[in-house]
Amino acid sequence: MRKKDEDQNIPVWAFEKIELKNPDPVWKYKGIQEKDELYELLSGFGVKQVEHIGSTAIPHLPAKPIIDLMASVPSFDQINPIAESLSLHQWHYVPPELDKQPWRRFFVKVENDKRTAHLHLMQEGEERWEQQLIFLEKLRANPQLVEEYAKIKHQLAQEFQNDREGYTEAKAEFIRKVLRN
Repeated sequence: MRKKDEDQNIPVWAFEKIELKNPDPVWKYKGIQEKDELYELLSGFGVKQVEHIGSTAIPHLPAKPIIDLMASVPSFDQINPIAESLSLHQWHYVPPELDKQPWRRFFVKVENDKRTAHLHLMQEGEERWEQQLIFLEKLRANPQLVEEYAKIKHQLAQEFQNDREGYTEAKAEFIRKVLRN
């Protein structure tokens, strides 16, 4: 259990409840806007590609209203200058020891103490890059998969309302199934 004084240093957005919203066509345009802004901010660090991924990138799919993006960098050697640059634009770096995903470097964009976007920064050649794009395309091409995923997401959002990591882990089996087929 954490000490009370340690909890005071944890930002409010770190423990937001999982709340799914109905699909919103605005998400597509927010994704484009965030993607363009990130490309502008990160191209000096060797970033050649930024993609809007996740549920907000899939039409007709309920989602947490957080735009997920991924970008690839040649290496993580420049992570400190990248974090400094992004911090000037409301992005918060979540270090790997907290994120517990060694294959990426994770950033959260925050406005008014609420998450508005996530950035999954990956090294070039990371296999999850291609998997993200394949999953995205399979759902965009198959309304039945979107419907099935929506049901799973609603059920898990209730079950893991206060546990983001649990919610994400519980969706993994569906994602693996889609990628296998």
